[in-house]
Amino acid sequence: MSLLPCIVKEPPRTANAAVIWLHGLGADGNDFVPVIPELKLPTELAVRFVFPNAPTIPVTINNGYVMPAWYDITEIDIERKIDATQLIASAEKIRLLIDREIDRGIPSDRIVLAGFSQGGAVAYQTALTYMLPLAGLLCLSTYFATKDTITPNTANKQIPIRICHGTMDPVVPVGQGKIARERLSAMGYTVEYSDYPMEHAVCPQEIADISHWLQKVLG
Repeated sequence: MSLLPCIVKEPPRTANAAVIWLHGLGADGNDFVPVIPELKLPTELAVRFVFPNAPTIPVTINNGYVMPAWYDITEIDIERKIDATQLIASAEKIRLLIDREIDRGIPSDRIVLAGFSQGGAVAYQTALTYMLPLAGLLCLSTYFATKDTITPNTANKQIPIRICHGTMDPVVPVGQGKIARERLSAMGYTVEYSDYPMEHAVCPQEIADISHWLQKVLG
């Protein structure tokens, strides 16, 4: 399986940690590149940021329009009807990117997986099933699409999980973030959850909180 095309941003010094950050539906790897300087991470953290580009596929809810997507969404309802096979295939492609970071010399427990919206759903599946311990899982304005079917790997039973969501999100209602928190807690994970007065986006306070969390899990 070939690797996904990625935008890679290297730190000023040799990388000793990595954040793989998945964009949402219809966006691409450039979407969160501007967040890097806003995080104001200390130089000594030496984080390599990897922003993969999703493949372009027809998306049913958008009248079959071909766009960057990690999987098809066939119906919008409270739970969302999705193509789970495509989601799991995308998770496998992200697993290969984690493997590549390890091959580059980054220990697995220095790798954070992050995802926004649809990318977050893939991040849940990838991180919780990965066979080596990761540094953390960051889930932004997203939902736990495979919560009823996932078979977690015990290697990441202790993974730090951070969920952030907008209270006014019209795309992925904030209740989906809370459902994910409740399901993960019931599965035995430790979850940090915050919501913010915003829509389907990120906001300055959230970025500051993400920075603090990244420094904690990678520090």
